[in-house]
Amino acid sequence: MTSKVYCIGLTGGVGSGKSTVADRFAELGAAVIDTDVIAHELTGPDGRAMPAIIASFGSEIISSTGAMDRVAMRDRVFADPEARRTLEAILHPMIRAESALRLQTVTAPYALLVVPLLVENLASYQHLLNCIAVVDCEESQQISRIASRSGLSLEQAKSILAAQASRTFRLQIADDLIENRGDIMELDHQIQQLHHKYLKQALAASCKR
Repeated sequence: MTSKVYCIGLTGGVGSGKSTVADRFAELGAAVIDTDVIAHELTGPDGRAMPAIIASFGSEIISSTGAMDRVAMRDRVFADPEARRTLEAILHPMIRAESALRLQTVTAPYALLVVPLLVENLASYQHLLNCIAVVDCEESQQISRIASRSGLSLEQAKSILAAQASRTFRLQIADDLIENRGDIMELDHQIQQLHHKYLKQALAASCKR
């Protein structure tokens, strides 16, 4: 299934500030579809992914609410690469399918599809995307942000960062780069410029249909 709306894939390493950037684009009128949000819905109480997750991992990774215990699962998959592959095999096809469905209902001028692991799953999402924007900052900033917001140690934050594709690979797939180094005014300026660019590109693309 391909998307009729002009769609920008938004990605960036953990702690780069993707949510901040996506929220600002939403304020400007873009539709935002966040695959992390979809993943939370799929693994929430009565989420569609829960039967398969319970069958594969057992009831010990279920919280008292009936949702997947994200902390327990995070510890499990970081300790066991095979467990991580199993979880991804359950969730990723569901997330991609739901993303495609939501793109079909977009009425905004353009959409942002937020995919944290876009580099790792580019072949699966590329048919939905017209271009890719990467949110970037120094790795030291990523580690600091991960640790401060999650209550993790610096070593744990480094491990999470190391489990993702490298910054170099993300930059290689970028059509547009959004630098988020802590200057809010500069970040907003970049987003404003890209918003106007995407509006023009979306209009041009719609005229070719």
